[in-house]
Amino acid sequence: MPTTRLKWLIAGLLAGVLLAGAVFLGFRKMTLPGDAARRTLDPPGVVKEIQQLSTLVSVRYLLQKAIGLEEKKIPFGSEKILLFVHAEVLAGVDLDKLTERSVSSRAGGHLAISLPPPKVLHVVIDDKQTKVWDRRITWWTPWVPYNPDLERRARLQAREEIEQAALEMGILREAGRNAETGIRSLLTGLGAASVTFVPRMP
Repeated sequence: MPTTRLKWLIAGLLAGVLLAGAVFLGFRKMTLPGDAARRTLDPPGVVKEIQQLSTLVSVRYLLQKAIGLEEKKIPFGSEKILLFVHAEVLAGVDLDKLTERSVSSRAGGHLAISLPPPKVLHVVIDDKQTKVWDRRITWWTPWVPYNPDLERRARLQAREEIEQAALEMGILREAGRNAETGIRSLLTGLGAASVTFVPRMP
C-alpha cells in the first residue's frame, strides 16, 4: 500500500514538473525578442514608436560671444556698444518628417532607417546673463541721444555668429550621432535584432 501511494506521489510530481515546463516554454516563446520584432516592428510600427519621441533635441551647446557695433551719426560722431552675450544652441532631428518609406524591415528583425538631417532648432539668448559691457557716444557730440535699436541689432548679430560658431564646432554631427544612439536603444529595447542608419534618399 505504501508503495502504491509512493508511485502516485512520484507520478504527480512528474506531471507537475512537465506542466510547469510546458507553461514556461509557452511563455518564453511568446516573449522572445525575435518573435516580438517580427510581429510588431514593421515600418508603420517603427515610425509610430520613433515619432513618440517628437522632435529629438539631442545636443545643447552653451556659448558666449562679445559683439561690438558702431553707428555713425549725422553730421558727425558715432555711437558704440559692446554686448556680452550668453546663448544656448539646441540641435536635433525633426522626427515628424519620418515616413514609412524611411524604414526598411529585413528578415530576422533587422531594421534600416533613413533619418531626416539634423539641424539647429533654436538659438536662445539668456537675458539674465547677457549684458551691455560698454556703451558710449563720442564726447564732442553729447547732445546726440543713444539709439535704442542698436542693442537689438547687436543681439541679432550675436545670434547669427553664435549659431555659426556652433556649426563650426560640429553640433550637427554630434546631434546626428546622439539621435541614432537614442533611436537604436529604443528599437532594440522593443525587440529589433539590429538597427542600421542609411543615407536619406533625395
